[in-house]
Amino acid sequence: SRFETCWPALMKDSHGVIIIFNPELPSHLKEIEMWFSCFVQQQPLLDSQCLLVAHHKPGSAGDTENLSLAYPLNKVKLIHSNLEEDPEDVRMEFMKYFRSIVTIINETREREEMSIIS
Repeated sequence: SRFETCWPALMKDSHGVIIIFNPELPSHLKEIEMWFSCFVQQQPLLDSQCLLVAHHKPGSAGDTENLSLAYPLNKVKLIHSNLEEDPEDVRMEFMKYFRSIVTIINETREREEMSIIS
């Protein structure tokens, strides 16, 4: 939290937020609620502009795969990353996420241009 003074600068004009956490640490599950609140809800960004990544370390227990998060985090896309087993899968999910952000940016820009014209 010593970086909290920097948060407004980080948030300024941001179009998306990716929150990466360790699903095996209960403290992380509490912290991602705080990150989501500060970086997504207070901006405000759409749920679709946020991506949650549950990162599994090599050799970690796999039983966190059916992780169920509480509201409002359960409305956000959650992917599981395990770079040993399926790096390609994670890459595909990131590409889909970035494409959706670019679409949102383009739509916003078009709306702004139209409002200037009219």
